[in-house]
Amino acid sequence: MPISYFYRYTAFRLLVPLVAGILCGDYIYVEGVRLPFKLLLVAVFIFLFSLVVLYRVFRRYSSRWVFGLFVYSFFLLFGVCWQNIRLQQTVVDFPSSEALYRVVITDRPEQKERSMLCRARVLEQKDPLSLKKMDSPPSVLLYFSSDTASKTIQRGDELLLSTRLALPVHRGNLDEFDYPRYLIHKGISGTGFVSAGKWQVTTHHSQRSIQDHAFDCRDKVLSLYRDLGFQADNYAVLSALTVGYKDELSESIRESFSVSGASHVLALSGLHIGFLYIFIFFLLKRIPGSSTGIKLLRVTTVVILLWGFAFLTGLSPSVLRSVIMFSLIGLSQFSTERPISLNTLFVAGIGMLIYDPSWLYDIGFQLSFTAVISILLIQPWLYRRFTVRNWFFDKLWKLATVSIAAQIGTAPLVLLYFSRFSVHFLLTNILVVPLVTIIIYVAIIMLSLSFIPVAGQLAAYGLDLLLDLLNVVVRGVERLPFASIDHVWIYHVEVLLFYLVLFLLGWYVVRRLPRFLSAGLSVLLVLSVYRVYQVGVDSPRQSLIFYHVRNCPAVHCILPDGRSWLVYADSVPEERRLARVASNYWDRLRLSEPIPVVADYSEECFIRRDNIVLFGGKRVCMVSDDRWKNKRVELRLPVDYLYICAGYTGYVESLTDVFLVRQVVLDPSIPDHRQNVLQEECKRLDIPVTSLWNNPLIL
Repeated sequence: MPISYFYRYTAFRLLVPLVAGILCGDYIYVEGVRLPFKLLLVAVFIFLFSLVVLYRVFRRYSSRWVFGLFVYSFFLLFGVCWQNIRLQQTVVDFPSSEALYRVVITDRPEQKERSMLCRARVLEQKDPLSLKKMDSPPSVLLYFSSDTASKTIQRGDELLLSTRLALPVHRGNLDEFDYPRYLIHKGISGTGFVSAGKWQVTTHHSQRSIQDHAFDCRDKVLSLYRDLGFQADNYAVLSALTVGYKDELSESIRESFSVSGASHVLALSGLHIGFLYIFIFFLLKRIPGSSTGIKLLRVTTVVILLWGFAFLTGLSPSVLRSVIMFSLIGLSQFSTERPISLNTLFVAGIGMLIYDPSWLYDIGFQLSFTAVISILLIQPWLYRRFTVRNWFFDKLWKLATVSIAAQIGTAPLVLLYFSRFSVHFLLTNILVVPLVTIIIYVAIIMLSLSFIPVAGQLAAYGLDLLLDLLNVVVRGVERLPFASIDHVWIYHVEVLLFYLVLFLLGWYVVRRLPRFLSAGLSVLLVLSVYRVYQVGVDSPRQSLIFYHVRNCPAVHCILPDGRSWLVYADSVPEERRLARVASNYWDRLRLSEPIPVVADYSEECFIRRDNIVLFGGKRVCMVSDDRWKNKRVELRLPVDYLYICAGYTGYVESLTDVFLVRQVVLDPSIPDHRQNVLQEECKRLDIPVTSLWNNPLIL
């Protein structure tokens, strides 16, 4: 491949060291390295020095690589420092115990199953004598007890409350989603639970920031939807499609869109902004003329309207990213090249990552950019494979090639993050994308006519029918045979190798050079060997697993053939919570669906009787109540693991008259102070003890 090819994409050559720097800055932060802000100033100085001095010194073309080296070094060092410093700014050293805080609610409260979730900024923190003002108000997530009082909390309320704020602790379960790191990347400094009676509203902020005004506009649109008669799933889908408000989406509708391969339409991002961009430009094309002034008028109008729409949606990060990209695309109308080019995309990427380097870890950011790159590179080649003369079928073929190109580019990331592949994605996109396009345009018309009662109601009625049709189509595709392949596990290395294969084979198609075909097939062979090796390494073995899942004590018994049993200590276990924690690990081992066991149960290699589990030659006694407390027997029953859960109120010593204990396992549902008491008792009795607070136990 000629090196000169990459010189056409200057932004790409700058984006690579910036991304590498962000990854390094994040990694060294996790490893405990904290970089000073002065180092960032040094990086800026290096950049200015290279621009002013080196460009004059190395004017000869043969020596300009030194200038380029300094520029690349700047972007690398800038990425390292900026990401590391931004993460430092997010993490706050809150008191280790409950304290008094003055906070302001910054977003619309969200009703959860057992609590009310509010995003807030901490304005002041109580020290031993008074309230201490926070220099840079950190963002936190507060969970209020779900009651009548908490349902009255509104965005803009200032509260005085008592709680313990801290980042959640990663529980150490294998392949568990790293929620604390996710919160840091989202700019959240901590979470806290506020009990009933431990908070009060002190005032309501009448002054509004730009973000607050944006949320006010979004709430007015949502209220207008209610007033126009939208309800249930139609209201939820319309809110997600137009203003990006997804809190009303039910689990069933989310699952339907996910299985059918239409989840991307619910995430307000590039697809929707693209529809709006095309619609606005279509209207502005009616303005005659092609002079610079007319172009400037069109571009300025498009940019203003796009940012107005972003304001209407509450300035959410996904919309901001898309609006920035399409604003640059609009500005590129002055260029003689294609309006949407890779350079435009890479410039947008650089600008976004400089604004917030943590966007690199946002799944929406990765999927959006990967989809657009795939469409730009793959779709034209696919579209030219067949010539369709009929206008309708030509548009259908173009839509199909866009969908296929986007799916090729995003499939590895979708499998990596969601472990699911939607088989009928092409059918879904052919049916859903045009329908969503019509829905968005009708919604714009409805909002424009909402001040005219009859016209607004007629538009709302038509839009409601379209939403009914959309939900019917999505659920229809979901019910088709083999609608999705679930529980697919792929490794990060496989994703990188897949994109390398795609790049090499794609370059072979373009240049027809045999060496690229050979290289692509070689990498494909490496990918296959790696896959076979990792499947062998991660094959299930006979084991017992005690997970670190609060309020869901269970023992997982696994056989080498992939069969397994989840033995719950509670008769009504929180299975969904355990599945959220451990499902990735089950997918990696390629286990069959675990069989839940909540009562006495028997198979040839597994027995549960009276909370005692016999599996693989090991005996586990699950102590979740006081049935064995202070009992005595003549012949003690040997147990390999005495699994003590929160329901037991006694001590270990009172169980030793019944069981001959080899090891004690303490469930994380047991409070901290009692954990310490039981651990000290085990040391006194010379019984090995393991607390699942530290790590899960795999035997």
